[in-house]
Amino acid sequence: MPEVPELVEGIRARRRAAVSQAITLVESTKAEHRTAARELLTILAEEGETGVQSPAIRVGISGVPGVGKSTFIEALGSRLTAEGHRVGVLAVDPSSVRTGGSVLGDKTRMSRLSADANAYIRPSPTAGTLGGVARATAQSMAVLEAAAYDVVLVETVGVGQSEITVSGMVDTFLFLTLARTGDQLQGIKKGILEIADVIAVNKADGDDEIPAKSAARELAGALRLVRGHDEWAPPVITCSGLADIGVDEVWQRVLAHREHLGSGGLAAKRADQQLEFTWALVRDELDQRLRRSAKVRAIREEISAAVLSGDLPATVAADRILAAYDQ
Repeated sequence: MPEVPELVEGIRARRRAAVSQAITLVESTKAEHRTAARELLTILAEEGETGVQSPAIRVGISGVPGVGKSTFIEALGSRLTAEGHRVGVLAVDPSSVRTGGSVLGDKTRMSRLSADANAYIRPSPTAGTLGGVARATAQSMAVLEAAAYDVVLVETVGVGQSEITVSGMVDTFLFLTLARTGDQLQGIKKGILEIADVIAVNKADGDDEIPAKSAARELAGALRLVRGHDEWAPPVITCSGLADIGVDEVWQRVLAHREHLGSGGLAAKRADQQLEFTWALVRDELDQRLRRSAKVRAIREEISAAVLSGDLPATVAADRILAAYDQ
């Protein structure tokens, strides 16, 4: 791994290898890597290349598996690079239980975009914790913005709480759904409709175009029940990433939401996100320190055995672990 000054120079020079190495560094859980990552991000922040004042457009994109997120992102990203944008894609993948690595192959599913010189795609493993998502993804975004990627797309797995986490680090949250899947009700149950800023019914082409428009109307009605009379009414539109239909309209709605926020609203939103991210970093660091604690390791097997045998309630076990850490 190169030294921090070398990485900073490479990022500013827009070298892809340096960007990849920097993201690997900020994703690492090793103590020495975390120290180096903090140094790297501090230098980038001091130069005003990241943070609240960053000019980059940050968009979170979610949807259930099979909704066509990767196809849509490839269509959108290709349009944006053709217009002169530099697009960075962070795909928050489910982590392998054994290795902690990503198990989805976004670079293989976005072959055209991954070959684009003005695009960068990076699968980002969740490492099994939302704290891991918050730390790794937010810091990876900072690296991309410092490397002059002016549009950052964060794709979530669409199967859990990670959407809420990602929505807290982007400017606009786009929810992709499908017709004929019951996603309208599923979205309400998961609370996605409460955080979505733009909703698009994907795969609206061929025989599915009419059902998609019908689903869009139903979702618009559901939104009125869920969101009431919010200042911003999330638009519900149809598109097809595969056929490249309506993709530009989706992007225009994203820009409209950004314009609605205004410079002051966007700065305030990002400032709030930075504060929440601060506490996410604190929680993540405390979790790491708890795992590394020698006193906790000394009683871990004993506590685990007692809980598994039923001799020790979980509440008492937790108190003993924390007491050992506090010592």
